[in-house]
Amino acid sequence: MSTTYLVVGLGNPGSRYELTRHNIGFMAADDVAAELAPAYAGGTSWKVVSKLRASIAEENSGGAKVVIAKPQTMMNLSGEAVSLITRFFSIPPSHVIVLHDELERGFGTVELKTGGGFGGHNGLKSIAKHLGTPDFARVRIGIGRPPGRMKPADFVLQKFSAKQAEELPFLCSDATREVLSWIQAH
Repeated sequence: MSTTYLVVGLGNPGSRYELTRHNIGFMAADDVAAELAPAYAGGTSWKVVSKLRASIAEENSGGAKVVIAKPQTMMNLSGEAVSLITRFFSIPPSHVIVLHDELERGFGTVELKTGGGFGGHNGLKSIAKHLGTPDFARVRIGIGRPPGRMKPADFVLQKFSAKQAEELPFLCSDATREVLSWIQAH
C-alpha cells in the first residue's frame, strides 16, 4: 500500500476572501495541485466533499498519494476539516503539511518547519487541537507585519498590494518546492 500525505492550504472560503493575505495557503495549495497535475494531463480536479468540510484534490507524487485540501470552514476552525480528512484517508499527523500565512516573516519568505508554537495563528491552533499534537509540518509563507498600529486581524484580511500580487506566483512556487521536497524526504 502506498504512503498517503495531506497537504492543507489554509484560508477562508468565499470570494470575499480571495487574494487576501490570510488566503495565501489556498493559493499555494492550488499551485501544489497544478504542479502535480499538469495541464497536459487534464489539470487538477478539485471537488467539494461536504462530509470532509473541504475542497479536495487527489494526486500522486513519486508513488505516494497526495491529498490536497482547502478547508471550507473559516480559518479558525480548520482543524475540524483536517481531522475529518486524516481519519477518512488514515493519514497520521506526521504525514500532514500545512501551508499558511506568517506575520513574523517578511513578505516573500518561505520556511519549512515541523512542530512548534503557533505565533497567534488560530488556524494552526485548531489543527493541533484536533490532531492532538502540534507535531505536523508547516510551510510558513511570509506576508510581513501590519503597518503602524494596524491590528493583525485587519491586516491579514486585506488584499495584497499590486506589487505584492505580481510576486504571488513566485511565492507560491517556492512553497510548492518546499512541499514536494518534504514529501520526497519522507
